[in-house]
Amino acid sequence: MTDLPPAAALLEGAHVVSIPMRVRFRGVEVREALLFEGPSGWGEFSPFPEYADEESARWLAAGIEEAYAARPTPVREVVPVNATVPAVPPDRVPEVLARFDGCTTAKVKVAEAGQSVDDDLDRIAAVREIMGRRAQIRIDANGGWDVETATEALRRSAAYDIEYAEQPCATVDELAALRKQLARNGIDVLVAADESIRKAADPLLVARKKAADLIVVKVAPLGGVAAALDIVDACGLPAVVSSALDTSVGISAGVALAAALPHLDHACGLGTVGLFTTDVAAEPMRPRQGTLAPRRVTPDPDLLAVLAAPPDRQKWWLDRLARCHPLLQRAGGPR
Repeated sequence: MTDLPPAAALLEGAHVVSIPMRVRFRGVEVREALLFEGPSGWGEFSPFPEYADEESARWLAAGIEEAYAARPTPVREVVPVNATVPAVPPDRVPEVLARFDGCTTAKVKVAEAGQSVDDDLDRIAAVREIMGRRAQIRIDANGGWDVETATEALRRSAAYDIEYAEQPCATVDELAALRKQLARNGIDVLVAADESIRKAADPLLVARKKAADLIVVKVAPLGGVAAALDIVDACGLPAVVSSALDTSVGISAGVALAAALPHLDHACGLGTVGLFTTDVAAEPMRPRQGTLAPRRVTPDPDLLAVLAAPPDRQKWWLDRLARCHPLLQRAGGPR
């Protein structure tokens, strides 16, 4: 259990950064984050702006754990990482993949608002053509399909040998219904749960309802590495560690989690620093030869200065942390 430091200790010396994205991702064009230093290193607090304070408090718990607690012992020296392809036109796929050195797995975003299944298939086809038949391709719908649309989309995308579909539908009941429908129709695509784990009041419901073949876990939304390890253990399903569009500070925590999992059968979605134009670290957590090694990250002072958010956004983030701190205290603090 990590003791909860006073809010003043987190706010004093905190840095709020604003990092432009290379391409629009999840509706985000500029990624903002608040970084602070503790006795164990640096922590990150970067819940998306639309998240309520109650949900954001878990992200604060994760940042505090990273800055104030020891990490679990790794059981592997490197973590395999996948490329991430946003909902871009097919002609932009080559430039996106070029930023993920040596990755042999790609996650392709689908079900983007305003786009069609045909758009998704064109993007998937472009990835398959570039990466070849031996590469693994997974898709992520962020809960954007209903059961019928997901069934049809997965039937059509199965021609591209899809590893799994991440959160194809929004609810646990829909995921469970989709798995049954895929089996009835002979569509051999696994289902992974993401939002149904990290945004759920009961993240174990997915396993109890047999709604997924595997789970996707993210350090910040789940409240830290220790909490994520507990959820993986309790679910009893294969796990993939992914990022929450973190800076290298947050990615470092994700790699620590992936390196500590007893079993890791899939590449992890921890290469998303490549979607930024720059990063807070002089040596960013970008994959080399398709892997990342666990290490702590210290932001570069010059980069913190260059990437400093405008004064109004700095105040917004500092106020947000100040609101989330008592909520975390009432919840019992970080793990």
